[in-house]
Order: sequence, then C-alpha cells, then structure tokens
Amino acid sequence: MPAESNYQDVTSSTIRTRTMPQLSGGSEKPRRWIKQYRTETAASTASVLSTITAFPLDSVKTRMQTYPYAGALDCVRVTYKSEGIRGFFRGVTAPLASVTLVRTISFSIYQRSKYVYSDWMKKHLNFCPLEHVNKNGALPNLGTIACFGAAGATAGSGITFIACPFELTKLSAQVSVLMANQKNADPQKQAIALSYHNKGTFKTLANIVKHRGFSGMYTGLNLHLCKMTPDGLTQLDLANPHIVRDTLGTGIYFATYESSKQILTTFSGKDAHKNPIAVLAAGALCGIVSWALIYPIDSVKSIYQRNALMYSKGQKVPVPKIAFFRRDMYRGLGVSMGRSAAVNAVFFSAFELIKKRINAMKDVD
Repeated sequence: MPAESNYQDVTSSTIRTRTMPQLSGGSEKPRRWIKQYRTETAASTASVLSTITAFPLDSVKTRMQTYPYAGALDCVRVTYKSEGIRGFFRGVTAPLASVTLVRTISFSIYQRSKYVYSDWMKKHLNFCPLEHVNKNGALPNLGTIACFGAAGATAGSGITFIACPFELTKLSAQVSVLMANQKNADPQKQAIALSYHNKGTFKTLANIVKHRGFSGMYTGLNLHLCKMTPDGLTQLDLANPHIVRDTLGTGIYFATYESSKQILTTFSGKDAHKNPIAVLAAGALCGIVSWALIYPIDSVKSIYQRNALMYSKGQKVPVPKIAFFRRDMYRGLGVSMGRSAAVNAVFFSAFELIKKRINAMKDVD
C-alpha cells in the first residue's frame, strides 16, 4: 500500500491522542498491518455491524420493488405470516460477504482516488480540496464536491463487477418464496422459479449458473432501456444500469457525506473528529439522498433480475422501462431511504470510531 498522504484523512480521524485507550496488545506484526490498512479494517468491521442491523428493511424494500403490496406494513405483515422472522433475513449471508468485500474495496479506492484528484486540482487549478475542507469555518464548494463526487464515482464503477453476482443471489433469496407462490404462471417458468426455493447462498449461485450460464451471474449488468415514450415520461437509454447505478450512486453518496459533515461541523463549531452527531447525521443523509436520486434505476435492475430468474439461458427476458417520476418506479422508496439512513448512520459512526482507535495505537517501527 502506498504511503499515506500528508493531507488529513477527510473521512476519518488522523488526530493521534495518547490519552485515548489503546487497542489491546498482541504481536507487533498484526498491529503494524492494522495501522497500515486502517481504512480497510475499519470499513470491513463497520460493514458487518451495519448490514446485520438493517437487513430486514432491505428485504422489505426488495419485496416491494418486485411485487405489489398495499404498503410497507402490509409487506411486513404478509412476510411474517407466511415466512416468520426468518423471512426478513433470507439471503443475509450473501450481503454479509459481498457488502463487507465491496465496501472495503470501495473505501480503499475512494481514499486513493480523492488524493489523486485533489493533487491534480492543486496542480492544474491551484485549488486543493483536501486542504480546503480542513480549514476552520470552511464550507463545501464546487471544487470539493467535484473531487469527492469523482472519487466516489471511481470507487462505484470499480466495485460493480464484484457486487452484481452477490446482489442477484441476495435478491433471489429474498423473493424466492414469492416467485414459487405465483399464480397463473407459465409451467416452465414456475418450475425454474421453484428451483430457487429455500436455497442457500452458494446453492442459489449454482442454480443461477445452471439455468443462465456463468454470464447469468451478471444479469442486470448489461441491459438496454428504452428512450422517451410518447406520453412524455422521462426515460433513459442506458447500456449498463448496474454500472450506472453504482457509479452515480456512489459518487452522490460520498459527495453528500463529505459535504454535509463539513457543513454540520462548521456550524456546530466543533472539530469533525470530535463531533459524532455530525458523523451520524451525515451518514444518514448521504444514504437518503443517494437512494432518492437513483432509485428508479435500482427498481428496474431488481425487476429485470427477478424476471431473469424465471428464464433459461438463451431465452429473451422482457426488458422493463425506466421512468423517473412515475409512481410504480418508487415502490418501497420510503423503506429504502429508512434502511439506508440506518445502515449508513451505523456504518459511518462505527467506521470513524474504529479508525480513530486504530490511529491512537502506538506506532510500531
């Protein structure tokens, strides 16, 4: 790993304080490794905690996107009645592995990218975003938003190829009971749908490969969506909704987090690393904003992936249309925003705390 930049780490505390409790001892080699890869260590640990905490809301969100319910409470009632508590945690294994891996890689790419973009802007535009955000009383501007947004977009585009197979597996587990219970379905499609019922993560992945081939693991990555319709609904012509969702979503995510944290700490008069409320609120806000803006793209991805699970390799899967500001494209948005707010509030609070504790460890020569 390249040496850390001299800039203060914007997404975590690099303030070292000898008065803080030190992490427990152990050999020098593990401690040196933890300090060297502190971003990855903090991100992976915080991911596990936040994923388990809010997974039931993610399950409700996916069910509402792919099947009609009267509302979130109706979805909860029906799920609990037919599947019990276990129904809300179907597919949790896949995201525990994937979210931890994806977030660890995403934060690693983001950390490196923001230093690269900041250095480029300092060299060519005579403005350094990372120096600006560390000034007392400074507020976000176009330069800082562009830097963090570009770094986030870089991270998002880099992790989509890892995330897609895991998300498809998670979705299959979450809606497998609903697919199996569909009425008036084509017998052949129903048989394929039944083959996903009550499968574990790895068996589900094997089943996807069986019916769709190895390329089936990337269902939803390449998808052509229609253009403007005669009724004037705003629709997009996208080649890769999964890539577009991850790139745009992650760019918005990090730009919102960094900017809102900077605003909150500036107006509170406290240092960012001594203001856990700012971190909590900024984490919740970045999840809400990013999902609100890219939700129709995510809905189309979920619907297409669900449809594809009922088709065999070589069969043409119906392509859903993406339409912003159309009501059915926003089913489950409230649940998704609530889930995302909870996940990211927990995640960033844990991330910053763990990073702070690691930074407080004694250096090992």
